Amino acid sequence: MTDFYALLPAEHGDRPGQLLRTQAITVPGLDHRTRAWGIMYVSSDSRGEPIPVTGTVLSKTSTAQSQPTPIVVYCPSFHGLGGQCAPSQQLLAAGEPLDQIREALDREWTVVVPDGENLGITGLGPHTFLAARAAAHVALDLARAAQAIPELAPSHTSRAPVVLWGYGDGGRATVWATELAPEYAPDLDLRGVAAGAVVTDPGALVRTQHHGPWAALALAGLIGLSRAYHHLPLRHVLTEDGRRVARHAEQLSAATLLAQYRQPLQHWCERPDPWNDAIWRFVLTRESRSSAATPAAPVHLYHGTHDPIVPVESGGELFIEYQRRGIEVSWREYDANHLRTAVDSTPEVADTLASFLRRPPTHDGPLPGP
Repeated sequence: MTDFYALLPAEHGDRPGQLLRTQAITVPGLDHRTRAWGIMYVSSDSRGEPIPVTGTVLSKTSTAQSQPTPIVVYCPSFHGLGGQCAPSQQLLAAGEPLDQIREALDREWTVVVPDGENLGITGLGPHTFLAARAAAHVALDLARAAQAIPELAPSHTSRAPVVLWGYGDGGRATVWATELAPEYAPDLDLRGVAAGAVVTDPGALVRTQHHGPWAALALAGLIGLSRAYHHLPLRHVLTEDGRRVARHAEQLSAATLLAQYRQPLQHWCERPDPWNDAIWRFVLTRESRSSAATPAAPVHLYHGTHDPIVPVESGGELFIEYQRRGIEVSWREYDANHLRTAVDSTPEVADTLASFLRRPPTHDGPLPGP
């Protein structure tokens, strides 16, 4: 599937959700009834500029459906900065955990998995890790693009009900997506969102994880956000050795980053607190989840009480804020760490999404024209 990720000069669209390319694929580990496609589609970046992105669409349903099949946009946690870390490539290589995907497929839902900005398509990296606006756009536009796949198109023009499910950085993407959806994607019939281990404030994550066993996540955040805000001179805080390391880290998976770069973030920077640099304060403030926007659908938040990567207070503060603002929100804690919570929560989260899907549509009428 290597050629699939090569962007052709003429293959640029300007309409978010526009389907550019599809290819039937086989995903190891899923049963023979599962049909799968790799797709390339149009989304937009942190500044609203159109970008090509890729993702995966999975379905067990037949083409002869009288009603549109529910769509679950599943946003995984951070996989790394290099293109080979794209969830679509990990699915093909049997390297992507399938617990949540299988749970959704077994309920006869269509599952769509975004790769994220600059993952997948050759030559566009590194991934814009922690850039929430772009991640939200990519997730919402994948729900749009999936409904344009001819093999999944039903015989009617009704909208498919959509729910969002994300964990870690993927949970951050889904929270932003539900807040941005009323303005960015009002055509979607968004019924609900489940978000686990949500990173609400990337600045706090960098400050708490800039040293210790997870220090490479702070370095990855600096690299990812500097790519998302490439019009700003954000890498000026790095030393010459730090810039060399950043160029190397751009190609790495999360596991390799954590293994190779255990030094504190300040080891690669001109100052001990790069997050307090004036330009970085601007970016981190813009990326903190402090929007006054109202989510387009009910939100279910969950978190592990022993999470060493994203402290449980991060999700708890968002829950309290939503409650204070009168937003429909629920909260669930698991007596587990970051990785265990992602697995243990799966059946209960899927039940919650099923309850969201039983709600009335948020829109009436046909899909908008192409």
